[in-house]
Amino acid sequence: MKRGRLPLTALRSFETAGRHLSFSRAAEELYVSQAAISRQIRELETFLRQPLFLRLHRRVELTDAGRRLLDRLVRSFDDIDKVVSELAGSSAQSVVRVSVEPSLAAVWLVPRLNRFRQLRPDIDVSLEVDVRLIEFRSDQAELALRFSAHHKSWPRSEAEHLAPVIASPVLSPALLASGPALRKPADLRAYTLLHEENRQGWTRWFEAAGVTGDAQPERGPILADTSLSKQAAMLGHGVALGDLMLVREELVSGALIKPFDTDVVCGAYWLVGRSLGALSEPAAAFADWIRDEFAESRCLPEGV
Repeated sequence: MKRGRLPLTALRSFETAGRHLSFSRAAEELYVSQAAISRQIRELETFLRQPLFLRLHRRVELTDAGRRLLDRLVRSFDDIDKVVSELAGSSAQSVVRVSVEPSLAAVWLVPRLNRFRQLRPDIDVSLEVDVRLIEFRSDQAELALRFSAHHKSWPRSEAEHLAPVIASPVLSPALLASGPALRKPADLRAYTLLHEENRQGWTRWFEAAGVTGDAQPERGPILADTSLSKQAAMLGHGVALGDLMLVREELVSGALIKPFDTDVVCGAYWLVGRSLGALSEPAAAFADWIRDEFAESRCLPEGV
């Protein structure tokens, strides 16, 4: 086929809809109407004389031909994006864009970010705080720091394990001094328990500690993320199920106390990118620094 006959606009619409498995999300990404996306894809299917999508109730799925075409288009458009970005100017190479979940950014990354600047003053870090999945396109971040239970949460991306998320009860010394003694895990039922997003975390911890029955958590405020539960615990509002890496400094300083040895693993932190072996020099430098910082943060001092 002559290149002049390639339906490039329709191919771009199909590639975007195929990645999202959604015509509406494709329309949002390309700043066109959903009707335009649908029309372009139907014209492409007519051109190819075969369907690319199965139109189901409220969702679409790729046909075998659609999956074959999508795989090649994603790789091709990514290669084009990479070359265009490289040609756009060397000044862009002094900035690394990193997408980070809000709690990890506020509690862990920002307080130590100046260390990277001291190490590499020639590289500026652009932090993009977001919990949504990203696909590392040319207009998005090159690296992401994410929490997940497994490494397959990000399609068409690579994920590298950085550290397990290990949780344990933490509370302020003032709250412990003013409340009942904590001799065994079941004694926590006398305190207000602080929950993150839902009550499942505390349920898992009580099961790991061998506590059943009426000590299971049924009450207590539900907070949006780790940073809020940590702040509430430090203010003496209750006992948080703290991510030990994110409360490390407070445990060392004594601002928070870890009353029991029982810990539970509830996922991990991951370094995510389109291809971690083909990063730009600034992104590769940041990735190496992140690995070292996580390795240091994973180690709790003796007695904590």
